[in-house]
Amino acid sequence: MSGTFLIRKLNAFLPLRADGESALEALASKRVKSLLRGHDIISEGEDPKTVNLIVDGWACRYKILEDGRRQILAFFVPGDLADLHVYILDAMDHSIGSITPLQYAMFKPTEFEKLGDEHPRVLRALWWDSLLMSSIQREWLVSVGQRSAVESLAHLACELFLRLKMVGLAENGLCRFPLTQSDIGDALGMTQPHVSRTIKDLNATGVVTIQRGTLRVHDLSGLRTLALFNPNYLHHLYQAAI
Repeated sequence: MSGTFLIRKLNAFLPLRADGESALEALASKRVKSLLRGHDIISEGEDPKTVNLIVDGWACRYKILEDGRRQILAFFVPGDLADLHVYILDAMDHSIGSITPLQYAMFKPTEFEKLGDEHPRVLRALWWDSLLMSSIQREWLVSVGQRSAVESLAHLACELFLRLKMVGLAENGLCRFPLTQSDIGDALGMTQPHVSRTIKDLNATGVVTIQRGTLRVHDLSGLRTLALFNPNYLHHLYQAAI
C-alpha cells in the first residue's frame, strides 16, 4: 500500500473521508519507482515535472557548493512529499537524493490537482503537511544557529523518532536511523570527527542510543529536556505520536 504512511500522517492533521483515502492510495500506487542509495530523484537545475512521495526508505533535500561541500536541508521518511509544490518551478534550486535504497511514487501535477479539487479534506490536510515541513525547516535553523552539538543531535533524533512513530515506523522506543556521520554532519554543520564525539556524548547521557543504523529512545522526556525540544512546531503530529 504505497500511500499508507502519507494517509496516516494526513489523518493526524484532519481525519480523511474513506473516498479521499481510497483516491490517494490509488494515485500513490499508480507510478512507483525504485532508486539505489546515493542517487538523485531530481537534481538541481532540472525541470521538475512531478510531485514525489517517499514510499519506502529515506531521502534528503540538499545543496552542493562549487567546491563540493554539501548542506542537507531536510530529511524525508516514508509518508513525506518531496516537495508538495515543486512542480511549479522552472528549474530545481536544490536536489533530492536517496540516503537508503528508495521507493517513491510520482504524481503528475494534473493528477494531484484533481485529487485536491475532488477531495477538499485531503487538500486541507496537505496544506497542514506543507506548513509542517516549513516549521521543521525553521527549527533546523535554530539548531544550527543556537543549540550546542549534543542539543542539536538530540533534537534531530527526537524529531525523527516522533515523525517515524506517528506513521507506525517506531515501536517500543526503537526505529531505523540510517544516517551516516557524513549525513548528520552535513545537516547539523559539523565535521565527521565532531559528529563521532557528539554521538558518543549523547549516548553517554542514557536517554538515547544511536548505533548500527538504529535509534533507541530510553527516556523520551529526558531526551526532550536535553534537546530543548518544544513539540509545538510538529503541530498535530506530536499528539498523534505520543
